Amino acid sequence: MPSASCDTLLDDIEDIVSQGDLKPQDRHSARKHVVPKARKRNTQKYLQEENSPPSDSTIPGIQKIWMRTWGCSHNNSDGEYMAGQLAAYGYEITENASDADLWLLNSCTVKNPAEDHFRNSIKKAQEENKKIVLAGCVPQAQPRQDYLKGLSIIGVQQIDRVVEVVEETIKGHSVRLLGQKKDNGKRLGGARLDLPKIRKNPLIEIISINTGCLNACTYCKTKHARGNLASYPIDELVERARQSFQEGVCEIWLTSEDTGAYGRDIGTNLPSLLWKLVEVIPEGAMLRLGMTNPPYILEHLEEMAKILNHPRVYAFLHIPVQSASDTVLMEMKREYCVADFKRVVDFLKEKVPGITLATDIICGFPGETDQDFQETVKLVEEYKFPSLFINQFYPRPGTPAAKMAQIPAQVKKQRTKDLSRVFHSYNPYDHKIGERQQVLVTEESFDSKFYVAHNRFYEQVLVPKNPTFMGKMIEVDIYESGKHFMKGQPVSDAKAYTPSINKPLAKGEVSGLTEDFRNRLGNHLSLVPHTSVVRRDPASSRMALRLQRLHEDCALRASVGLALFALLLAFLVKIYN
Repeated sequence: MPSASCDTLLDDIEDIVSQGDLKPQDRHSARKHVVPKARKRNTQKYLQEENSPPSDSTIPGIQKIWMRTWGCSHNNSDGEYMAGQLAAYGYEITENASDADLWLLNSCTVKNPAEDHFRNSIKKAQEENKKIVLAGCVPQAQPRQDYLKGLSIIGVQQIDRVVEVVEETIKGHSVRLLGQKKDNGKRLGGARLDLPKIRKNPLIEIISINTGCLNACTYCKTKHARGNLASYPIDELVERARQSFQEGVCEIWLTSEDTGAYGRDIGTNLPSLLWKLVEVIPEGAMLRLGMTNPPYILEHLEEMAKILNHPRVYAFLHIPVQSASDTVLMEMKREYCVADFKRVVDFLKEKVPGITLATDIICGFPGETDQDFQETVKLVEEYKFPSLFINQFYPRPGTPAAKMAQIPAQVKKQRTKDLSRVFHSYNPYDHKIGERQQVLVTEESFDSKFYVAHNRFYEQVLVPKNPTFMGKMIEVDIYESGKHFMKGQPVSDAKAYTPSINKPLAKGEVSGLTEDFRNRLGNHLSLVPHTSVVRRDPASSRMALRLQRLHEDCALRASVGLALFALLLAFLVKIYN
């Protein structure tokens, strides 16, 4: 390759100036002939632009977010945590979907109809040009489905990073966080329990004690999303309960995919946790246990009976049987037989008089014969479960049961109807008319005509809508009963008992802003009082955060402008010299 050579060495690039080029002094003198032209400004439009960000602004923390959650209480707890973090950061959680800038859809993968609703909501959001963030078990289990392409996803163990995902989505990016929480290679229960949250009901705290399970049921899609068992330490759960009571909660629900399996991965068990929790439950407040599968409750029956007899624990337990046929249970890989289930039920009914036992049944599982189904019918007729969840079998994609020979849809529908008819043939509460019961009032009925309370056995009792009753323990006389409820008249000379806890938070109020979360949010929370409960006006909070971000944006632009001006000035000085 020929080499290039120069006869003349140049000291500086500025030496390369032709004879015809203008000299710096010529360019300077030419400026005298430039006549500036005044530009008219629309004062009203200018003032509007000063008071609000430009239409294409992507400043995070000033948008409205609409949330929808499907599924179990575990999913609802996740939704409450996500709403709390977003609200704490300044986003407005709205109940008006059409008014929202972004839809956060928290899904359930247990049954086909729930996923269908989820898919339809995505389609509607896209039609309305909404930003979309997806959460829950559906995208966690199958993130590569066609209808999820290009959409942001927050994994079930990554809900503590929902603010990041929402911010990036609002900026027009697609973000997917689906990883597992681990500590030294060991899988954790999930996001931290002390995150901010907005409780759907300020009187009820839902605490997930573990995630995942130890089973491998052939019909279950949730396992694909939640994975194997991972439990939270007892001290963290007790602290979460204590904090909740300080925030005015009067009822705690313990939830997970299988509460009975709690602690097996960390060297403890469910009774050990429960005995620690009852120590911090104030008088007048109650604890409700979640679902437990038969195999893991069998070895703790004695202790569980003692706990369920505790005055601050509801005498209630949800134990799914799914089928009364051992053949079907084997195909489901449920790891117990019907005799095991009956042993649990009989023991608890004997040791905890009046206990409410709820159960689940799947109708039309692959291979279920008429005889198998009739055995299930007999079980319901024998025990007359007051709470029974009857589900028609739906094959979930990717599960072993989906590959089995399916029962005709019409047969499944008919069996579901037949079992429902048996369930509605008896009234579990007729014999309780005339009883005097103590009930805890926590919510309003769907028709808004009554307040909803629960008695010692977590049976639903409707009481008059007296605002002084809400969040309190009252005494009522039962005068009417239905299939799923009783009606109670407050005793005239009895006082409403107030649990020894603080005043509840307002609906929509953010709870639990910890020091760590404040540090992650930054300096805009520095003026908030350093207490475990933050009571503040949402509108003023959002305005403060908006102003903070606008100031930060202006400061950034000013800094860039000054830097460019300095460079330009240095360049001009060099030219003139």
